[in-house]
Formats: sequence, structure tokens, C-alpha cells
Amino acid sequence: MLSEGLFFDVVRQALWISVIVSVPILTVALITGLAVGLFQALTSIQEMTLTFVPKLAAIVVVFWISMGFMTKTLVSFFTATIIPLIAGGL
Repeated sequence: MLSEGLFFDVVRQALWISVIVSVPILTVALITGLAVGLFQALTSIQEMTLTFVPKLAAIVVVFWISMGFMTKTLVSFFTATIIPLIAGGL
């Protein structure tokens, strides 16, 4: 039987892993959004696609680059934490 302490520890680890995995994408989205917003403020161009397309392109590039890191992190979490809990007979 899974104890409350173990359950909350696994949830805490899972939330921390999700933060670690999402930081590269969120950072690039923030920086790109700030750069595009500054560009729009300096040039007085208020085009909606100007904010969406560069941010989407930057997110896709960073996702492609960091996909190996994300996969390795998630697989190691599952093999080290989740699978032993399942195999242990929840």
C-alpha cells in the first residue's frame, strides 16, 4: 500500500521534473515575446501575427534542440521512481 508520505514525495518529484523540462521552452517564449513586444513598441507596428509566428518558431526550435534532454529526464524519472512503485505492488 502506498503511504501518504511516499505519494506526496512522488508528486513533488513529478512537479519538479515538469518545471525542469518546461523551463527551456518557457524561457525562450518569454525572451522572444519581450523582444517582439519591444520591436512593436519601437516601430508602432501592432500586427497580431508578428507576436505569434516568431514565438512559435522559437518554441519549435528550442523544443527540437532540447527534446533529448526532456526525454532522458522523463525516462529516468519513470524508470527510477514510477516503475519500481508499480512493480512493488501498489
